[in-house]
Amino acid sequence: MQRACQTHRVPADLTPKPATIHTAMANASIAIDLDPTDFDRATRGRIARHGTGRIDGPAGNVVWDINRYAFLHDPIAPDTVHPSLWRQARLNAEHGLFEVAPGIWQVRGYDISNITFIKGTVGWIVIDPLTSGDCARESLALANEHLGARPVTAVIYTHSHADHFGGVLGVTTNEAVAAGECRVIAPVGFLHEAVSENLLAGPAMLRRATYQFGPSLPAGPRAHVDCGLGKAIPISGAALLAPTEDITHTGEELTVDGVRIIFQLTPETEAPAEMNFFFPDHGWLCMAENCTQTMHNLVPIRGAKVRDALAWSKYIGGALDLFGDITDLVFASHNWPTWGRDDVRAYLLKQRDLYRWMHDQTLRMANHGNTPNEIANMLTLPPEFLAQSHTRGYYGDLVHNVKAVYQRYLSWYDGNPARLNTHSPSESGRRYVEFMGGADAVVLKARTSFEAGDFRWVCEVLNHVVFAHPDHQQARALQADAFEQLGYQSESTTFRNAYLTGAQELRQGPPPPRDARARSMLMALTVEQVFELLGVRLKAENVGGVRHVVQWVFTDLNESWRLELSNRTLSAWIGTAASPDATLTTTRAALVSVIAGDATMLEAINDGRILLEGNTEALTAIFLNLDVFQSGFAIVEP
Repeated sequence: MQRACQTHRVPADLTPKPATIHTAMANASIAIDLDPTDFDRATRGRIARHGTGRIDGPAGNVVWDINRYAFLHDPIAPDTVHPSLWRQARLNAEHGLFEVAPGIWQVRGYDISNITFIKGTVGWIVIDPLTSGDCARESLALANEHLGARPVTAVIYTHSHADHFGGVLGVTTNEAVAAGECRVIAPVGFLHEAVSENLLAGPAMLRRATYQFGPSLPAGPRAHVDCGLGKAIPISGAALLAPTEDITHTGEELTVDGVRIIFQLTPETEAPAEMNFFFPDHGWLCMAENCTQTMHNLVPIRGAKVRDALAWSKYIGGALDLFGDITDLVFASHNWPTWGRDDVRAYLLKQRDLYRWMHDQTLRMANHGNTPNEIANMLTLPPEFLAQSHTRGYYGDLVHNVKAVYQRYLSWYDGNPARLNTHSPSESGRRYVEFMGGADAVVLKARTSFEAGDFRWVCEVLNHVVFAHPDHQQARALQADAFEQLGYQSESTTFRNAYLTGAQELRQGPPPPRDARARSMLMALTVEQVFELLGVRLKAENVGGVRHVVQWVFTDLNESWRLELSNRTLSAWIGTAASPDATLTTTRAALVSVIAGDATMLEAINDGRILLEGNTEALTAIFLNLDVFQSGFAIVEP
């Protein structure tokens, strides 16, 4: 069932509040003693900055503007930002074109991720072309301007997240790839996982990502300051070019435009399909997103497949064993590099042990019968990890990572039957509020808790009121205020952004709904993936008792597929059906245009892009019963 997006009369005061005395005291009490040479590393080798710091899209829209974060030049943290997070935000504000070592450069600070340029015999080898084509295009232009113009001869995707492939059309073209002028290299399984995370669950994930990254928050000390891994996400759509070459095993070696590269596959780490790789002639190690300058997520709050903390730790250990003694530089797809053989080993060792500690200690506590919430309140990072900025929780957070480990092994259920089949939030809320004496009484008591600085309890109890009575303005306003204070106290950017976005939406309501189909990515899908996407969109309640078989003949691929509607599901197999109800002759591009909403099935048939033979009822049973997802569904209210 779809979540309703209700419009409410919002409180008159929509502005962020100052820090309360409790928040100011909490942040002031935090002592930060971290390596000051991080600032040297973050600025080392800078050659140039983007001319304006602002990147516009083709329609003149602002895609990126690093100038919004000029307030971070102040080294003293305000009382509305955790001091350690303020430090990380200042480090991530360093932007420009950097020489990492002779022959390798990075552009950092114009997207949440880094783009890396390696000089090949003929042209550029590009590692991870950012989220946005506009940002990638400007980064390539910056490199060409200061280093000499070169063609892009290869693109390497380190893993299957959109901020590492979405800007690919900013550095190459479909035509160049098709002509063999540009290789596209990725870990095996990349395309499947990119589709799984970004399309099959894409609409829900993209909406939840607005809480994780906070793109609707204005930049400022009371709002958005950072994303932990980088400054922010660009306001731009992502594209996808399918890989031309898969890396299938650890130890596989390629020579790419004259540069030797040895690969290490690391599946089910930071992404389901991911790889590290080493440049043996230079002593450079790319750790993809498996090691950055922050604790990472074992499952992001936007949602994803739960990551394997144990395997993650072992793969970092594997990189140490394979390359640690011969690595002079380690760089990643986010943040800044680490130089020097001793520092590299120390960095990788601490990263390896961080993920192993979270895994082992969570399971140790679970095996004593503790629930995920209990463990999250019991475990704290030991001094070994708090002493290093790259093992602190600027992006991931120990509270959330504990629950991820628990979920991977023991599911969402904590073992208590009281929580096995609870009411929906609205129904629970109505009952709780009635038990507690009504909405006004709950708000009055919550206000006392707020004044005492018990913001977590205020959020928990007022959530029941908001879901039972979404128009109760005092409850909405007070919960927003409590969310805000928790955001101000958070070291984790994901927690800060989530709290502050929740506060904003309680005051202003959710964003307007819009079509959530990712048109720019659909053209990279295989036929099988297109049919999988159709299955997710099928309105099963409308097709009970209906069975049809449709034969699809794709002339551009020389492939035939049979698509079967039965028992309220869609299934597809390559091959020919014995007696289909209908046969469609077409191209993959024509089918994708229908799925993307650029044309209806009837329009595509009428203009000849799809040729139909047989029963039209088979088509209407499918294509008239496809759901369209909207991105603006409510989160902090029913």
